[in-house]
Amino acid sequence: MHTYLSSPLGTLRITGDVSGVSAISCLDDPMPDLFLIRNLPAPLQQACDQLTDYFDGIRKDFTFLMSPIGTPFQQRVWEALLTVPFGQTRSYLSLARQLGDEKAIRAVAAANGRNPLAIVVPCHRVIGSDGSLTGYAGGLWRKQWLLEHEGSRRKANEGQLSLFAF
Repeated sequence: MHTYLSSPLGTLRITGDVSGVSAISCLDDPMPDLFLIRNLPAPLQQACDQLTDYFDGIRKDFTFLMSPIGTPFQQRVWEALLTVPFGQTRSYLSLARQLGDEKAIRAVAAANGRNPLAIVVPCHRVIGSDGSLTGYAGGLWRKQWLLEHEGSRRKANEGQLSLFAF
């Protein structure tokens, strides 16, 4: 079963059942007209409520049941992503080191890219070793927005001084 949530990133599609939320994805299409499901399974309703709180600046972490489907290695990477605190970032290399094998950096990056739970399993908090924004399945503009929302990146021209007085 799935439901939709309007957000600053566009429409979110939330998929799952009573055992947990299995996917959250950003859609470029607008929310379907008249889309309403009564009696959503509790994890889906909780995900909608908690994501709304996150976008409103009230929530920094998520507590609803999650049931992402992936290989054992992907599951390990996604668990490691949950350790990256709100408002902070990690490099792919540091994540690979955290998992015990810095040579697995490409596999870590691939698993990060296959994260089915956008936003709540914070793959957007993983950046290049040089601080650059690299890959995000939802688009780099969404990654930039999420990092700015969490305060881990300033807007491009925030804090810059003007050379001219107007």
